[in-house]
Amino acid sequence: MKKIICLLLFFPILSCNNQEYRDLNKNGKLDVYEDKTQSIDDRVSDLISKMTLREKAGSMFIHIAFVGENGEMVESPVEGNFFSAAVPKMSTMLNELNMNHFNIFNVVTKENMLKWGNMIQKVGENSRLGIPITIASDPRHGVPNTIGPYAFTPFFSSWPSSLGLAATRDLSLVKEYAEIVRKEYRAIGVTLALGPMADVSTEPRWGRINGTFGEDSELVSSLTKSYITGLQGDILNDESVASMVKHFPGSGALDGGKDSHFPPGIQSYRGGNFEYHIKPFEEAIEIGVSSIMTYYSLPIGITKEEVGAGYNSELLLGLLRGKYAFDGIICTDWAIISDIILPDGKVVKPASAYGVENLNISERLEKVVMSGVDLIGGENLTNELVKLIESGQIMESRIDESVSRIMKQKFQLGLFDNPFLDSKQLEIFDNEINRAKGIEAQKKSLTLLKNHENVLPLSESSKVFYHGFNEDFLSKNNIHNYDDADINVIKINSPNGRFEYEYMFELLLGGGPLNFTNKEIEEYISIMKEKPSIIVINLSRPAILTELESHAISIIADFGSNDTIIKDLLYGKFKPSGKLPFDLPSSMETVNIQLEDLPFDSANPLFKFGHGLKYQE
Repeated sequence: MKKIICLLLFFPILSCNNQEYRDLNKNGKLDVYEDKTQSIDDRVSDLISKMTLREKAGSMFIHIAFVGENGEMVESPVEGNFFSAAVPKMSTMLNELNMNHFNIFNVVTKENMLKWGNMIQKVGENSRLGIPITIASDPRHGVPNTIGPYAFTPFFSSWPSSLGLAATRDLSLVKEYAEIVRKEYRAIGVTLALGPMADVSTEPRWGRINGTFGEDSELVSSLTKSYITGLQGDILNDESVASMVKHFPGSGALDGGKDSHFPPGIQSYRGGNFEYHIKPFEEAIEIGVSSIMTYYSLPIGITKEEVGAGYNSELLLGLLRGKYAFDGIICTDWAIISDIILPDGKVVKPASAYGVENLNISERLEKVVMSGVDLIGGENLTNELVKLIESGQIMESRIDESVSRIMKQKFQLGLFDNPFLDSKQLEIFDNEINRAKGIEAQKKSLTLLKNHENVLPLSESSKVFYHGFNEDFLSKNNIHNYDDADINVIKINSPNGRFEYEYMFELLLGGGPLNFTNKEIEEYISIMKEKPSIIVINLSRPAILTELESHAISIIADFGSNDTIIKDLLYGKFKPSGKLPFDLPSSMETVNIQLEDLPFDSANPLFKFGHGLKYQE
């Protein structure tokens, strides 16, 4: 056996046989889990053997973290973000609860995001075993700076929504997109992407359709695979970002379109079309997706026990672990065990404990773990989990299964060998090729729905009145007032809101009717009735345009493109090529009588899936 001779160079770096290693447990020798020449499985086994119950328990939770304005640790609510008051102190989660997974939810400068990432990793390095921190993020690459379940990040390259990517029908472009996401994420320390959403959005009223690839299961499957491959690479390694595809087994068929963050959280599958929704997840597993997030919903008629997916052993142990032999990380969506509560006692979001409302916190936690979950989202129940293990209600061997998967991913991502960032990595944000690719995708996503008498493209001499565009664009382009213009271009957004809600967070997720109010219709028609008008509709959901369509000579579907790019399309500087990723229904009556889990189930749609015109040559 080769003798290993180690010298401590400087804390915590060891030099052993002319190689440098991190002495993570500070014992002055090279342990197997610190040895990058050992197999990952052996390193994981060695680490697990050294971990305390508390260290194991803390590793099974992921919560939200906020980045300090100057790269510091945030220990108090963030000004202007009411939700931050419901998040525990970062130091408590790190040092007292032994947590090592965090989802960053806000944006500061790229320099200070890097500074924060290194600071957090230093805390991990200084822990007893030096376990590194996994930093996760929801999507950050959209164009619009609007409120939603994503974080607009201005120094990232700008891309259309997932619906826009679906409108391009370009699998190679989506893979390139994910490769750029990977590089930009890693530059600020993000190694886990909470996405893509592989949900097939057959229910048009759902408020989160904007995050999906649309209504067609085949298209969703193909784009999901392209995205995961670009994000992770052929194998998960120190250049990858791990993909957590969501929301298994498919959250796009919610009863009445009511998002299951909030009660009642039901998916009835009235059309008997469960398999249509699970298909993208099957294909994601086939190509090696590393993590899967479950949906909140309680599925009706799918399993014997009718409980939410995070509590459902038939879905997780039977389907995921059994039928599909998935051995990656299973994570719950946020707060399925505990209410999210502000310091004043106000509930921001109730626990999505569908089917187990009668259980207390410890009983819910036990059921989640025993149903096959590895990582629990939006919770910090280290103390409760330790008690369950110590009492024998959960065997430590069961915990070891999950912690092994969790630590294996950290090793694969290279975090144990070097989790720290170099300022040179920020140079990726000066990459013009990446920006150009984002612009290419924005252009390809724009979809021409109507072009009466080939009014588009406009001539250079056209006098245009722009209405509804952003202020910066209008200050540079709205050179003709309404009376002087010979054509109107009106930008509108998909209807959103207009539903009863109990919690403010419900408004953040959106939803409600897809038709415009009478007041909105009157306003738009009053602008259009005097002269030829073009509608540009930002489709975050399948809006009902029936009452406006006859008043417009042209309609363009936008999925999150910059206003200047839209103007270039109007003037023919490039040609439209996008295709609708869903049907646009003709009325709310047809929407309300459709079956939520069936695609293309709305009678006589105004524009069908795949519709998209070209400019006449």
